[in-house]
Amino acid sequence: MQNDREGSRGRGRGRGGSSKDKIDALGRLLTRILRHKASELNLNMRSDGFVKVEDLLKLNMKTFANVPLRSHTDDDVKEAVRKDNKQRLSLLEEGEELLIRANQGHSIKTVESESLLKAILSPEEITVCVHGTYKKNLDSILESGLKRMQRLHVHFSSGLPTDVEVISGMRRDVNVLIFLDVRKALEEGMKLYISDNRVILTEGFDGTVPVKYFERIESWPDRRPIPFQTT
Repeated sequence: MQNDREGSRGRGRGRGGSSKDKIDALGRLLTRILRHKASELNLNMRSDGFVKVEDLLKLNMKTFANVPLRSHTDDDVKEAVRKDNKQRLSLLEEGEELLIRANQGHSIKTVESESLLKAILSPEEITVCVHGTYKKNLDSILESGLKRMQRLHVHFSSGLPTDVEVISGMRRDVNVLIFLDVRKALEEGMKLYISDNRVILTEGFDGTVPVKYFERIESWPDRRPIPFQTT
């Protein structure tokens, strides 16, 4: 039986863990599968990212709490979605079937942006669009832009790290903020989307957001301007 090794480092409590631990472990494994593993596990994933919960709970895998997926129930899945403070997952009931998807963060190519996300059509729809990163990465970013890497999108937050409404899209320990010029990006054909948990996403152009679309760069948390050239 396959374990969720990535999530197990330093967090699992084995079979003696609390019910809360087991639900948290379930949510983490479901998120990982729905973002990155559905294709290799031969799950039937729709273009909007939804998968049948019934199919997920048939997988021969264990969570980092050492609980087999097959021993979990639909109610456990619903609880995992409800208790996820980053709102990484969404549920959908169609007739008698319960479906689930990750709201963003996918690397699976069958997921289509237009089906998964809501398009942003005007800069007035979002007040902040900022990517959090680290000083050690800045030289590379300024040389070649922000890249989506193995995922489908470059991720931006709709607020600053300390904003209470920001629940996903940026790590709390970032020390550099890159603000996107949303108006310029939209005017020049960059497609921007927003997920159900308020993460702003873009494929950029060929997987990259070029430096010329950076509005400004600041250090965090002191918010000092960091000079850069766009050409």
